[in-house]
Amino acid sequence: MLSDLDIAQAAKITHIKEIAAKINIHADDLEYYGKYKSKLPLKLIDEQKIKSSKLILVSAINPTPAGEGKTTVSIGLNEGLNKLGKKSIVVLREPSLGPVFGMKGGAAGGGYSQVIPMEDINLHFTGDFAAIEKANNLLAALIDNNLQNKQNNLNIDPRTIKWKRVMDMNDRALRQIIIGIGGTSNGIPREDGFNITPASEVMAILCMSKDIDDLKVRLGNIFIGFTFDKKPIYARDLKAQGAMAILLKEAIKPNLVQTLEGNPAILHGGPFANIAQGTNTILATKMGLSLGDYVVTEAGFGADLGAEKFMNIKCGYAGLAPHAIVLVATIRALRHHGGAKKEEYNTPSMDRVIKGFQNLEKHIENCKKFGITPVVAINNFPTDSVEEIEFVQTHCAKMNVKAVVSYGFAKGGDGTKELAQAVLDVIESGSNKFKPLYDWNLSVEDKINRIATEIYGADGVEYSSKARTQLKMIKDLGYDKLPICMAKTQKSLSDKETVVGRPKGFTINVREFEFAAGAGFIIPILGDMMRMPGLPVVPASEHMDIDNNGKITGLS
Repeated sequence: MLSDLDIAQAAKITHIKEIAAKINIHADDLEYYGKYKSKLPLKLIDEQKIKSSKLILVSAINPTPAGEGKTTVSIGLNEGLNKLGKKSIVVLREPSLGPVFGMKGGAAGGGYSQVIPMEDINLHFTGDFAAIEKANNLLAALIDNNLQNKQNNLNIDPRTIKWKRVMDMNDRALRQIIIGIGGTSNGIPREDGFNITPASEVMAILCMSKDIDDLKVRLGNIFIGFTFDKKPIYARDLKAQGAMAILLKEAIKPNLVQTLEGNPAILHGGPFANIAQGTNTILATKMGLSLGDYVVTEAGFGADLGAEKFMNIKCGYAGLAPHAIVLVATIRALRHHGGAKKEEYNTPSMDRVIKGFQNLEKHIENCKKFGITPVVAINNFPTDSVEEIEFVQTHCAKMNVKAVVSYGFAKGGDGTKELAQAVLDVIESGSNKFKPLYDWNLSVEDKINRIATEIYGADGVEYSSKARTQLKMIKDLGYDKLPICMAKTQKSLSDKETVVGRPKGFTINVREFEFAAGAGFIIPILGDMMRMPGLPVVPASEHMDIDNNGKITGLS
């Protein structure tokens, strides 16, 4: 069986100017990164055209550690829509190097539903992540420089500094560090740490910004800490926003690539959905809606994370509304939620699928809370049994939901035409009427409680003493009317990763708060969530190599 990399490397790839021509972009408007990648200028966004285009959100049930193939289904669905004669563009996030070299692998799809050039996309791509790191770490350097120097000193209390450095790699040793040691010329010693780049506020700001001016305002609004006399300090006080924006001048432009079947694809931004908002940039989504009639976009991890944040945060800031939701499920994941161990994921078991269906059932109910009846995409694996698939389809039908088997991995667009038609039928019926889950003007506690009880199914929410102190600070600073971006495990509807299925009788525990004043949301950190992941015992990097001809092996 061919690997994803084998398939991608064997594919016929078209010059990017020919891909652009399919969506009426003139070659002179492209900013080339070699033959097969380009940046798109923001002038191509057409707010009037956006109003007539249709937005399709792809999300999923709570995943197994390997993921359930949302990106594969998103790309496959886009291929299927194009096979049916629709002008559809898939708009996705960019991969992070942390998962690429860690456990999950890349994020360019799989099998015959991929975006290419796969190696470039999964590695440094067009340098957006590097630019975000540099902008983030410039601010960190400016903060410590201000502490060091008497001239222009802002009187920042080092103990209150919230800003961390970032890097795009899983490195648990950098979560908590001491900087500035080695003498007075090396700075002021203090505690610091690293987040992974997708979890940074600069990434979130890039994803939320509507243009360069908005980007600069949001960068300037980044909260740093307090002075010794308790006054808040922001990035604009360090006059950092202009220089940071310069570093992001190319990164703010969406990236154009192609699918295996030669259809346009836009990739931009890469926040994680368990510790950030988990969706591509507003600019990329609007670019897709400007250039196509349909946009297929993805929200990370389960619908309790990415989809909830997409609808409550991104749609609010962007003024967008999804016309359909595709909820990805796998028989493997249903077995997992029914109690199967990792070595049993590929073993058919009606008992486990029946029990695990409760997780899918809850996600269907959650989609309906937003006024949208989803289409379930059963992402096919060779080990799926006919009986297991029929059970899922029958019980989805009892909830007035159509469940369609997606064969995009094995067949590309030919394997997703039925799924594409089901999505078109839902859109054309006009039955979906999107509504957010909560009003931003509610209290922070009420917004968190709404998500915890309505989406997760919790009985309530408990706050640590540290969280309550931080919440008071958020309210005192006037940020309590921002939307909520939960940092929670993706493995469970609860905040405990080992609790699978549809848990009941549990409480959500808010350990602490962070807030992103520039990006525009409050971040309750639940349970044991970390914003800098670690590598697994056997990292994926161990199986990767490159030869003298530049051919890469082992990338997935």
